[in-house]
Amino acid sequence: MGIIFFILFTLAEIALVVLTFTKFREKVAWRRNRAIIRTAEVGLLLGMILIPTVNMKWRFFGALIVLAVRLLIAGIVWLVMRKRANGLRKKPVTVISCVLSVVLIAFSLVPAFIFTNYSGLPTTGEYKVIETSVIFVDKNRVDEFESDGSYREVPAHFYYPENAEGEYPLVIFSHGAFGYYQSNFSTYAELASNGYIVVALDHPHHSFFTTDTDGKTVTVDTDFIEDVIKINEDTSDEEVYTISQSWLKLRVDDENFVLDTIKAAKENKSLDERWHTDDQTGIISVLEHTDTEKIGLMGHSLGGATAVSLGRERSDIDAVIDLDGTMLGEIKGVENGKNVYYSEPYPVPVLDFTKETDYNDREQYKSEKGYPYVNEYITDNAKVSKTVVFKDVEHMDFTDLPLISPFLASMLGSGDVNHDETLSTINSIVLNWFDYYLKNEGTLDIKAQY
Repeated sequence: MGIIFFILFTLAEIALVVLTFTKFREKVAWRRNRAIIRTAEVGLLLGMILIPTVNMKWRFFGALIVLAVRLLIAGIVWLVMRKRANGLRKKPVTVISCVLSVVLIAFSLVPAFIFTNYSGLPTTGEYKVIETSVIFVDKNRVDEFESDGSYREVPAHFYYPENAEGEYPLVIFSHGAFGYYQSNFSTYAELASNGYIVVALDHPHHSFFTTDTDGKTVTVDTDFIEDVIKINEDTSDEEVYTISQSWLKLRVDDENFVLDTIKAAKENKSLDERWHTDDQTGIISVLEHTDTEKIGLMGHSLGGATAVSLGRERSDIDAVIDLDGTMLGEIKGVENGKNVYYSEPYPVPVLDFTKETDYNDREQYKSEKGYPYVNEYITDNAKVSKTVVFKDVEHMDFTDLPLISPFLASMLGSGDVNHDETLSTINSIVLNWFDYYLKNEGTLDIKAQY
């Protein structure tokens, strides 16, 4: 859509140049024509934005502001100067003006070029998916990233079936480092359409951006960014352990707080001061249909590690899914330069998604380190586990990002695959796993490799 508008805009600017060169050399006529062209451009962009099938309309807001300002200036200049016969428009100036206009609009359309018109994948369930949101306020924790002593806040977004009857299992999702609560929107929608309540969290300061109860935008912490880059380089196991445990504590505390708050509200049939929402009716309705006796955890990357950590910690978790995350919380410490893992078998059915390149590197990891990769050790010793290997994918292919923004996904790690098919396959496996362990439905039909 952004490319289409840019082409139409460029043609309009070229048309203004052609008209000026052929019929309307007078400056007064050029100003009139410019105002008309600017009006048409604003109208065209507004019309495109208002098309119901156009999603993520914010992509065009920058261009709309630029065009509106240019229209205002052109209109004022034409009205003030329309009765003045002040010579002919110079051709070089007209061409330069055209080029600068095209460059300016190109910059303002960068979000439209980078992001697609993505609205999720088709769902297989019978239910339409509804969304509502809340910010949980934990008055027992001070936010360590803030300097004003404010409490820790955890934004959460509920995806649930419309016109639901009965109760449905609860699934909590945690995003990766620098992620965003909508990173796996298609997965939430697939689950909710099949009768699940999905709660996707934002972890403030680990999330790329989120919003607090004052409406302030909270962006990712720069020290956190530096630490993530650091441990992905040649860093000792001791440093990785020290840094990663602080991340996991923050995230596990977030998830514990959210789960405990949801369970308390379900039991009490009311919301307390921990809930900050403009949709109390919707939230209470969701809770009425939430089965807090059937709970699944999942996440991508660092969010997957968080899910695995919480699955070991709590006794009320029934199934866990890790989407290409290193199970950092399963490392108890480092002794003599080697990671020490939990000896107790992982207690919850755990599904480990990984890419083929990483899976094939596990033997080399073991030979170099002298001990197995943590995910391999845990899944080999878990009471119930499954490892699923995907060929030709990269880290971001386990999220919706390649469909939201192919450009950003390629920068962060995306394979040469059919992203619609890959993500649909991932979502079907997630649904199969949770159906089996949270609903006691069907049989597991999950291959070792895809």
